Amino acid sequence: MNGSRTRLINAVRHSMLQRAQLQRKVGVARDAFKPAALVSRGKYRVGEAVDDAAHVVRQEFRDNRLPITIAAVAGVAWMFREPIKEYAPRISRKIQDMATAVVDRLRPTGDAEAEEAIEPMEEDNEAVQ
Repeated sequence: MNGSRTRLINAVRHSMLQRAQLQRKVGVARDAFKPAALVSRGKYRVGEAVDDAAHVVRQEFRDNRLPITIAAVAGVAWMFREPIKEYAPRISRKIQDMATAVVDRLRPTGDAEAEEAIEPMEEDNEAVQ
């Protein structure tokens, strides 16, 4: 009976160890399916996806800076097309007025009078006479 008793004790210990291991696994699974854990994993996965997408966008921008910049500027101009249509004529007139003022300021005052005083010279062409 001694040998069967030892086997029985060993079987009980083995079953207790298996039961404890099973309870740990069930506890981990239960904790994994709690709403807080699900939300945490979801946030982590979304964060990883956003990080991956940001990395891809940065790399694409590094590879294609000029076309993306042109497209971005065109998009912003398209978004503001109505205000641009309204204010562009006024702004262009102001720019023309400022350019004219700068040219007038750079031109010496005596040039206008000197141009009027100079008479066009007639060419002496002996071949025609």
